[in-house]
Amino acid sequence: MDLSRAMGWLPSDQYITSPRAKPAALHAWHEPAYVEALQRIEAAQETLPDDLERFGIGSVSNPVFPEIFSRPATAAGGAILAGELLARGGVVYNPAGGTHHGMPSRANGFCYLNDPALAMLSLRHHGVRRIAYVDIDAHHCDGVAVGFAGDPDCLMISVHEEGLWPRTGLIEDDAGGNAINLPVPRGFNDAEMAHVREALILPKVAAFQPDAIVFLCGADGVEDDPLAHLSLTNNAHWDLLRGLMALDAPRLLVLGGGGYNPWTVGRLWTGVWGVLNGYTPEAYVTPDAEEVLRALTFHGNRRGRNPPEHWFNTLRDAPQEGGAIREQVRQRVEYLRQPQGMHVLRQASARV
Repeated sequence: MDLSRAMGWLPSDQYITSPRAKPAALHAWHEPAYVEALQRIEAAQETLPDDLERFGIGSVSNPVFPEIFSRPATAAGGAILAGELLARGGVVYNPAGGTHHGMPSRANGFCYLNDPALAMLSLRHHGVRRIAYVDIDAHHCDGVAVGFAGDPDCLMISVHEEGLWPRTGLIEDDAGGNAINLPVPRGFNDAEMAHVREALILPKVAAFQPDAIVFLCGADGVEDDPLAHLSLTNNAHWDLLRGLMALDAPRLLVLGGGGYNPWTVGRLWTGVWGVLNGYTPEAYVTPDAEEVLRALTFHGNRRGRNPPEHWFNTLRDAPQEGGAIREQVRQRVEYLRQPQGMHVLRQASARV
């Protein structure tokens, strides 16, 4: 948000402060006992002996921190509000959203509440039926999949790194008939994402004819992220967003998702806001935006301790030149392009 303002892209009349979701609103997805536990742990800043086993709280990946309830409840409040704001159509961007691992009664993968699920339920509450959920975070959206498996009015598409935690979302898993899971190999590049976009994602979403698109554009798939092993530039995320916008669905909700490098996250998410408003993220930023970028620090890995100059003075990553589309990616896309029910038939035929 600071970068968007520094770029001159975020006037006050386009910004709404997110409310903190009340416990009763969170009960649309989360078990009351779990919500109560988050509130109790925030107040005490410590867990009870059974909180880890019962709720998954207190582990390395779900630690106790000062705002363990209020911070995710604020992101969830924005998601719930988005469903209300989109009742009559439009576009909403909730960059703090995208905690797609949260389970109804457990914290999971640094996600304490599942704001994508809450947003989709809010859309439903306000009369929206057919929802296309597109997720390109490096990690599979296991929490959302649990909530919407088998729902004929929800199309779920996830492009995620193969073998990366939580190791769900296998290509054969259609979540009861309404999910398209594409695990991609390490080094997945812009050319491969463009192929996935044009051959799979956009045709499937267009054919579904959704009343709303929810796009989770996780920044952890970019090459400079320290956790995943993909090789995308932020151009790939912006190009997919442009493609989804061109489908002219009545409603579009964009969520931030994951990302572990503050420079790549900030630049990518700022570019998302630019694309949504008709701006082209340029190669260089304004002096005020550069000041914001130079004020960031990240000591999580070698690149963070020795940041390259373009992390300070650009939003747009240098486009990849001549990236190859591996046969493995082509085959998986072709497999998923088949009509529902043909996947097993083709596999059985191959075995014969």
